[in-house]
Amino acid sequence: MSVQTSLFDLSNSVALLTGASKGMGLSMAEGLAEHGAHVVVSSRKLDQCEAACKHINASCGEERAIPIACNIGYKDQLEHLVGETRERLGPIDILVSNAGVNPFYGPMSEIPDSAYDKIMNSNVRSNHWLCQMVAPDMVAKKKGSIMITASTGAFSGSLTLGTYNISKLADIALVRNVALEYGPHGIRVNAICPGLIKTDFAKALWDNEMAKRNAETTTPLRRLGEPEDLKGIAVFLASDASAYITGQAIAVCGGTNMWR
Repeated sequence: MSVQTSLFDLSNSVALLTGASKGMGLSMAEGLAEHGAHVVVSSRKLDQCEAACKHINASCGEERAIPIACNIGYKDQLEHLVGETRERLGPIDILVSNAGVNPFYGPMSEIPDSAYDKIMNSNVRSNHWLCQMVAPDMVAKKKGSIMITASTGAFSGSLTLGTYNISKLADIALVRNVALEYGPHGIRVNAICPGLIKTDFAKALWDNEMAKRNAETTTPLRRLGEPEDLKGIAVFLASDASAYITGQAIAVCGGTNMWR
């Protein structure tokens, strides 16, 4: 006998996602919409957001997703994103701050100040801004879920992605502080830490024979991650299924970081 459950039901909730027009962000947006949420798909390019929404709405059979373009590096654009979301869908229940940048690949001794600033501002400061912008909606309801996409790179140093990894560890620290501050208001805040996922963003890291061979021999699940692997964790953290989970950094990595 099957039992009906509302544990993962997101009906009538409003979810705002950045970096959501493709890859992991699109998969997370699709997962939230499939479980009843109305989602805002945001990224820099409106045409890509529109295409993503068309895909989600076709999958869900109704208008669950709307596109709003935004460059996370600019506070006024983030304010417009949040304001338009409220105007079109209502108060925000779920934030998935997924957008991020990495304009430099190489040792930290060679990174230009402009690239360092762009990484830290886009990957950390913009998340801080967004959390503060959406928090009043959640405080008013005494309930809400915020997710920030960090990375398993936060757990170690790197000779080529050092500043990016620093920004992702800073995101985890941000999550912990926001979780501590807003926990009394019923708001949960968690970091999602993907391992190596087959996205355009990480293509330089996985699109080679060595990465494929390494994944098939040393990753416990013996494969690279796919964007669809992020669907479930987003639904879980957005829903009542995770009602007592906050301030955590949850790795989605096929087991590569189980010992950390």
